[in-house]
Amino acid sequence: MASLHSDVPTRSGALDTPGFGTLMRQWRRRRGFSQLELAELGRVSQRHVSFLESGRARPSRQMVLHLSEMLDMPLRERNRLLHAAGFAAAYRESGLDAPRLAEARHALDLLLRQQEPFPAVVVDAAWNVQLANAAAQRMMAFLLGPGSDPAQPLNMMKLPLHPKALRPFMANWAEVASALLHRLQREAMDSPAAAAVLAEVRGYPDVDALWRKVDWDSEPAPLLGFSVEKDGLRLDMVTLIATFGTPQDVTLQDLRIESFLPANEGSEQLLRELARQAGD
Repeated sequence: MASLHSDVPTRSGALDTPGFGTLMRQWRRRRGFSQLELAELGRVSQRHVSFLESGRARPSRQMVLHLSEMLDMPLRERNRLLHAAGFAAAYRESGLDAPRLAEARHALDLLLRQQEPFPAVVVDAAWNVQLANAAAQRMMAFLLGPGSDPAQPLNMMKLPLHPKALRPFMANWAEVASALLHRLQREAMDSPAAAAVLAEVRGYPDVDALWRKVDWDSEPAPLLGFSVEKDGLRLDMVTLIATFGTPQDVTLQDLRIESFLPANEGSEQLLRELARQAGD
């Protein structure tokens, strides 16, 4: 299976981590809790929560982990909260090729192979492609053509929104772009990586105007459908996204497996024909 990156970069947070109290307050408010609600949820006193946020009390390592669990923080952000409190990280961040992730990598490779002849990719928190099956590479080559490389590394958020990537071939671009921006905005609340991608794509032509029109109160659709047309051929696809259920590694929690499935018989036949022509 093609690996586009052998390592996932680490994030120490040493230069941009605010104080523990500030960071905790930000996450409490992000989750919509008052100090009293968080105290009751965590079975501590409201006075203690107040003292932690104001800096009048210093948390134990166990208390940091307890509160981060109550706030349902991503593992990467739990490490950041621990660092702000003066403790070492609790969750390791490994490269996909690391020996400790060998079983997970094998499972990912197997999932991607089983998806053939339909495309599937594994992306990180910033939606950069880390792994791709042969079908995904064929689809990208068909749409982008040889030598086209507008966004490196390949990024499954930037490609549909970039005016020189997939956007010119998308028959329902505005609908797809709105759905992607809706998802990216929600992820940006918890992920600095997603927030950085959102900031970049809003600089693409027409994207910021579309972002301003998104109905943020609506629930995301369970499936995202898109249609692409090129050289008289049309692909109608739907996408499914899966994650690791209970990861204990930052990298694994960041990963998503995105599968592209044909929405009709004609699209299925086209994908099978592309595989046949490639000799797969």
